Amino acid sequence: MTGIQYIEKDGKREYAIVPIDIFERLIEAEEDRLDIEELRRFRETDDGFRIPGEIVRRELEGEHPVKLWREHRGITVEALAGKAGISKAYLSQIENGKRKGTAKTLKSLAAALAIPLDLLVEETVSGQAA
Repeated sequence: MTGIQYIEKDGKREYAIVPIDIFERLIEAEEDRLDIEELRRFRETDDGFRIPGEIVRRELEGEHPVKLWREHRGITVEALAGKAGISKAYLSQIENGKRKGTAKTLKSLAAALAIPLDLLVEETVSGQAA
């Protein structure tokens, strides 16, 4: 015997009253099902791109993401500037925070570094690009 009681309306089961241990197992099973579904959706949309912890740590300490990703990719200033179509001096100024870089420049740098553009665009408190 399961201990489940039913409430009928017009001769049809409309509600079930279950013991708490069964209810808790049902809740846990549903949470597991939802977790599995979320994992499935993540795997379907995962592009494999990851940000290394070292880059996150150094960016939080104030270093510019262009410099961090350039070093992570093992690219020289000269090579990155050439791939992005800008001068070494301009790239150096961006990396040192003396210039922000235009949207076009940042887009070129992101493409040359094979990273999403949003990793190079600073955001304001309101969440809008600066």
